Amino acid sequence: MNRVKSHLDQIHMIGQLADLKDLVYKQSLLISALSDLLIEKKLITREEIACMASRLDEELTID
Repeated sequence: MNRVKSHLDQIHMIGQLADLKDLVYKQSLLISALSDLLIEKKLITREEIACMASRLDEELTID
């Protein structure tokens, strides 16, 4: 019986990973659309976005 529970736990984990992958894809799509719109409307440049991303990466990276 313990073996069956283990298999069901693995199936559940695989389902959670698939859901997470879908969520990351949708969030990436939204971020891309928003940045493209801001650039298209000339509210921000690609360089400014890249600079901010680099700055945030440095701040969030633990040494």
